[in-house]
Amino acid sequence: MKKSLFVGVMMAATLGVCGCGKKEQARTVQIDGSSTVYPITEAVAEAFQKANPGMRVVVGVSGTGGGFKKFAAGETDISNASRPIRPSEAEACAKAGVEYIELPVAYDGLAVLINPRNTWAQDITVEELKKLWEPEAQGKITRWNQIRADWPDREIHLYGAGVDSGTYDYFTQAIVGKEHSSRGDFTSSEDDNVLVQGIAGDELALGFFGLAYYEENQDKLKLLPVDDGDDTNGKGAISPSLETVMDGTYQPLSRPIFIYVRKDALDRPEVEAFVRFYLQKAPELVKEVGYIPLSARSYELARERVDKRITGSLFGGKGSQVGAKIEELLEKEVR
Repeated sequence: MKKSLFVGVMMAATLGVCGCGKKEQARTVQIDGSSTVYPITEAVAEAFQKANPGMRVVVGVSGTGGGFKKFAAGETDISNASRPIRPSEAEACAKAGVEYIELPVAYDGLAVLINPRNTWAQDITVEELKKLWEPEAQGKITRWNQIRADWPDREIHLYGAGVDSGTYDYFTQAIVGKEHSSRGDFTSSEDDNVLVQGIAGDELALGFFGLAYYEENQDKLKLLPVDDGDDTNGKGAISPSLETVMDGTYQPLSRPIFIYVRKDALDRPEVEAFVRFYLQKAPELVKEVGYIPLSARSYELARERVDKRITGSLFGGKGSQVGAKIEELLEKEVR
């Protein structure tokens, strides 16, 4: 956020001094939104700017919901999103005359984390997570032994993504069964690094956020495998990893993540160049920053969406959907 603010101030100063506003504005790509997608987009932006020294990419972090508000208001060219666009957000875009192209860029697994000093919890079930996080749990389910009888009679301290975050939306949909529905008495933040620090310093903590932030902080955190209760895979509790997210066994906390591009912004050469660069470099850079690439075919079909300027959402503008398979959705569109 500080970086984006600094760049914005410097741009304003430059425009005011040299009077070259149109030229400078036309060579800048404005992006905001999800903190989960931020590391990917930032990595792409850095590589793009090295390859194109005359162009600038500004990437902010205000959460998926906050990003869509700016997107609908015409403040950004691209919106990072860790879930599909919601009906209310799609409606806001429609009212503002904003047509968008939805582009999946990676898969992510939501990790459930505890403090390394926690010696009693070795796994957790989806049902136990629901019991812990549903709205009715507020003020009632406050101790570890209320989740599992052989866990200690000690307080449980919860940490989770902020309510403007797509990570929060997806987690509540997958675990509670309703997007944006949970207890409110937990420590929340749009900044995943704040959650990392909170859990790392609290022996009684349990929280959730994107797998990439765990990968960066493995020495400070302990991963809690999740059992979805589906005996057909015969594997019990499963930890998120590149393999388990790609093969679909880590459920229901695996999800696709996206960028949304304004259709009219694609008429500007620097925006189209950045989007094409993004889809070309994504397989390599997604892995580099700890996420899971889509299939090669999925990226090919995403490029077709750009080529043909296909607007709208693969998810019908209905928000988070558990168990979505991106390649299948993209293939249906081109049939």
